[in-house]
Amino acid sequence: MQTDVHALVDTHCHLDVPEFDADRDDVVARARAAGVTRQIVPAIEAATWPGLRDACARDDGLFPAYGLHPLLIASHRDEHLRALRDWIERERPVAIGECGLDYWVEDLDRDVQAKYFDGQLQLAREYDLPVVVHARRAVDAVMAAIKRVGQLRGVIHSYAGSEEQARQLADLGFLVGIGGPVTYDRANRVRRVAASIPLDTLLLETDAPDQPNSDRRGQRNEPACITRVLEVIAELRNEDPAVIAHATTQNAERLFGLPRLQ
Repeated sequence: MQTDVHALVDTHCHLDVPEFDADRDDVVARARAAGVTRQIVPAIEAATWPGLRDACARDDGLFPAYGLHPLLIASHRDEHLRALRDWIERERPVAIGECGLDYWVEDLDRDVQAKYFDGQLQLAREYDLPVVVHARRAVDAVMAAIKRVGQLRGVIHSYAGSEEQARQLADLGFLVGIGGPVTYDRANRVRRVAASIPLDTLLLETDAPDQPNSDRRGQRNEPACITRVLEVIAELRNEDPAVIAHATTQNAERLFGLPRLQ
């Protein structure tokens, strides 16, 4: 099925990474041609923040988020949390992230992960910013941290939890981001979630250059590929893609404070 061009927001795209150095402007152009009008570009470590800022300055549809990813705790330092405060105040990002917890990689110290995650959640509450959260095999622990800090909102990116956890997250003010994994026939859990959750709790994403769609397995992912994610979710829900596109774009605008398109 060929989806008409809709105004979409890719709410998770690492456009600043080296995989896009050779053709970054072309990738953005292809995204715009596919109807991807805006992208949220989350950071992973402090060393990449300047490059991410510069990458986002190339197009007014690119919006930065700054944060410290749990997989890179070996690179993080306490002073990076202090530096993050300065970046928030100076650069005014649309979110804090990518941050969170990863319990899939067994040798990552959970206490250290929690220290940086909690620190970023505190900053999000202080500056009234949404958080872009990584929660791999750690949805319950992430929810516990969110409840502990309180008065937060955000998105659980690359959501792989249950339908019940998605409902609990919605009660906490959190949406779920769904991308390439939903295009795989055997991804039963995420497909059930995509089919059943209320539209006002859903965001679309690619996680480019990672997590390519099933028809691009092994290839570099990019934001234009989000149209296939939209198609699959529409099929799973038996709904018009235009309805899902409109709802998820409104969700992104609301969560990240994006200007609405005229």
